[in-house]
Amino acid sequence: MRETTPNTPADLFVIGGGINGCGIARDAAGRGASVVLAEMGDLASATSSASTKLFHGGLRYLEYLEVRLVHEALVEREVLLRAMPHISWPMRFVLPYHKDMRFESETPISKMLGLAMPWMKGRRPAWLIRMGLFMYDHLGGRKILPGTATLSLKGTPEGAPLQERFERAYEYSDCWVEDSRLVVLNARDAEARGATIMTRTKVTHAQRDGALWRIATEDAETGAKATHYAKMLINAGGPWVGDVIHDKIDLPSREGVRLVRGSHIVTRKLYDHDKCYFFQGTDGRIIFAIPYERDFTLIGTTDAEHDDPDRRPVCTPEEQAYLINFANQYFAQSISAEDVVWTYSGVRPLYDDGASSATAATRDYTLKVDATGGAPVLNVFGGKITTYRRLAESALEKIGEHIALKSGPWTAGVAMPGGDFPVDGFDVLVQTLSGKYPFLGEVWARRLVRAYGTEAETLLGEAKSAEDLGRGFGATLTEAEAIWLMRQEFARTAEDVVWRRTKLGLRLSAEEISALDGWMRSRRERADAAE
Repeated sequence: MRETTPNTPADLFVIGGGINGCGIARDAAGRGASVVLAEMGDLASATSSASTKLFHGGLRYLEYLEVRLVHEALVEREVLLRAMPHISWPMRFVLPYHKDMRFESETPISKMLGLAMPWMKGRRPAWLIRMGLFMYDHLGGRKILPGTATLSLKGTPEGAPLQERFERAYEYSDCWVEDSRLVVLNARDAEARGATIMTRTKVTHAQRDGALWRIATEDAETGAKATHYAKMLINAGGPWVGDVIHDKIDLPSREGVRLVRGSHIVTRKLYDHDKCYFFQGTDGRIIFAIPYERDFTLIGTTDAEHDDPDRRPVCTPEEQAYLINFANQYFAQSISAEDVVWTYSGVRPLYDDGASSATAATRDYTLKVDATGGAPVLNVFGGKITTYRRLAESALEKIGEHIALKSGPWTAGVAMPGGDFPVDGFDVLVQTLSGKYPFLGEVWARRLVRAYGTEAETLLGEAKSAEDLGRGFGATLTEAEAIWLMRQEFARTAEDVVWRRTKLGLRLSAEEISALDGWMRSRRERADAAE
């Protein structure tokens, strides 16, 4: 770990190991800044592992006239896709149309249409949806992703799972992303460029000490305390950004954060094709139904106020029922709670712009620097996973006003670890890996390439059989992979492995997960004793 003293302070101390904190750390380290990052839990252990897992422009944000946000997100889809084609890939979204579809009543477009066309009573006309999709196709300078098409839902794979009343749909492009793996890869790349990444390290207090920040931390596992010094503090605490401002650094600030809970359900696989559905409800809200982990369907999300970042977000019975009922307005075969195999929920730390509802609150990011009392602090509000890299670049612009940086923006087009192959090269990489390691089979090989890209071969090394990879924990998870995740990707517990570095928790039994946790704990204890 990089030791910081008043004589050798870090340039930046980042609080928060979610996507914004790790994205800023990576960008700053790549510009020659010395960076220390502290995350009180595991990387991506809060909001950044609980998204809907999409790199998307935010089609519905056009109704709120957030054109700048949508433009930036649409441009970023393809920038990010090129940098990480293992954990991100194009997907086609099917938007079934029916005359009863309605606007969320508080959007600017809804209000304008209500005045101009009151007889529509909040319904979305087809021409308006098509106009929105035309803007979506052209706002971002799309080069890789195909544009919008009109589909018949009669006698087609896309129409087969849906109720007969849906006869046509619009199909457009966005991208999938493995959200928690994205965070880990940013942290790994930041560390490779010189940053110090400290997980399970809580910032207990920070205060200005002349031209520096003095930051007190505590190791969540051992209780060990330490003091760090930095020229600038970055508060990327996500849901805790307000708590950091008011409780950790005692900063007088009127800036606020609005906590909005988004919940998802995962069901058994509901249809056979690989496209996603964009469903619009009679209440004006939307949800997605997305192919997930080969054998499942992901459905979400909700928008509910959440009052306390320390209260663990869970998908409530009411939210689960809402998502099930929403999906049942579209699917021909109804689903029930018995079909749900897993739920998850995260808290979005949105900038409090005074919006009347959680749904209407802006998803754009806001960056505020306070340097009035000496050493500067940058507070990060809001943001969405698609624009994390641009948020980091914007943060570095503000940081550069206070800290000398050796170079300018660099992250666009630079591959993440394992992502150094063409966007259309995934299948070739799977074939190459299967050819070199025939014992894997296609399903296992695809999983490894999806997770590790070109580094999958490094992980497997000289193995000639599954036995060469050590103990098997179930669902193709081996000792060799677990060691890689502990050494290379900051994993310390079974939960880190099966719910964030992978989603093998969907396939492993409670007993298998417990056995993995015991093995990891024993390995950590041996490593600690050897130091």
